[in-house]
Amino acid sequence: MNDETIKDKDSGPAHDVSVCGTDCAACRCRGTLCKGCSACGGKVFHAGGGVCPIYSCVKERRGLSDCGRCGQLPCGIWRSTRDPAFTDAEFERSIAERIKTLSDIRRTEGAEHGGR
Repeated sequence: MNDETIKDKDSGPAHDVSVCGTDCAACRCRGTLCKGCSACGGKVFHAGGGVCPIYSCVKERRGLSDCGRCGQLPCGIWRSTRDPAFTDAEFERSIAERIKTLSDIRRTEGAEHGGR
């Protein structure tokens, strides 16, 4: 599936959010550096020319739409792909924000489908 946003197979676009819960629309790298991981198939600038390990795990290995559907959130891959510019506190805040974003998407999708 070539999607530009997280999609639920039944509901269509949810948000302009990457598979790891990053709000692409609010990201400082969006635009000249990055189009968003979904838009470029996970080949983001910070992945060294390859596919982001998080994207690869979610989309290619597990066949999920995003990390919020995985029971191992946050996982070792999230920790190993840490932005080196972040302090420990900033990194933990980033993880918490991304988990909240993914949870909010699940909650919204559930409400749109009558709590399914």
